[in-house]
Amino acid sequence: METQPAFNAEPKEKTILKLKLNTDPRWVDIASKNIEDILVDHAYCEQKAASTGISLIVKYPEKTRLVDELTALVAEEWAHFERVLLELRKRGFALGPQRRDEYVVQLLTHVRRGDHRDRQLMDMLLVSALIEARSCERFKLLWQHIPDPELSKFYYELMVSEAAHFVSYVDLAKEYRDPKEVDVRLQELLKIEGDIITSLPVRDDRMH
Repeated sequence: METQPAFNAEPKEKTILKLKLNTDPRWVDIASKNIEDILVDHAYCEQKAASTGISLIVKYPEKTRLVDELTALVAEEWAHFERVLLELRKRGFALGPQRRDEYVVQLLTHVRRGDHRDRQLMDMLLVSALIEARSCERFKLLWQHIPDPELSKFYYELMVSEAAHFVSYVDLAKEYRDPKEVDVRLQELLKIEGDIITSLPVRDDRMH
């Protein structure tokens, strides 16, 4: 019998991802019973993550490290999109229409617009980091609890990748703003993210 891969850094939510609030445990139960909608929403999450990386590259082409790292990240996110499509196809599902991601919409309202260009970049990078962190946390729940062993393995692999993306986004923010400022702003946004999670209903058709 194949054993699940060991996740050696078990308390990542607190030590690396730093999320203030864990997902309602009811989410994984209802999500696993509605896997078509979850996979469709997940596919669009990966597509949007790739699009965000491309947008940042286009807006900040002079920032060499950002361009290099996000180019690699975009390629990985698009590969994830393709892998989710494959999981849909294997189960006889179509991609379906895009859904409004209220979680991301609310987070993006806290990016300070019309401000210093690098400070706006910091906010965008940190919001992107938090989206990756929440995705990682949800993937971990699916890995541990979803009854489909193939999807369990799939979500373990993506969980590890999303944790690395969180770290990359925070490190990039510290490349272009003072690390102390980044840490303070990250704590502010973590509090905001937790409040958003609290305010949103537990849905069976959304990854976030």
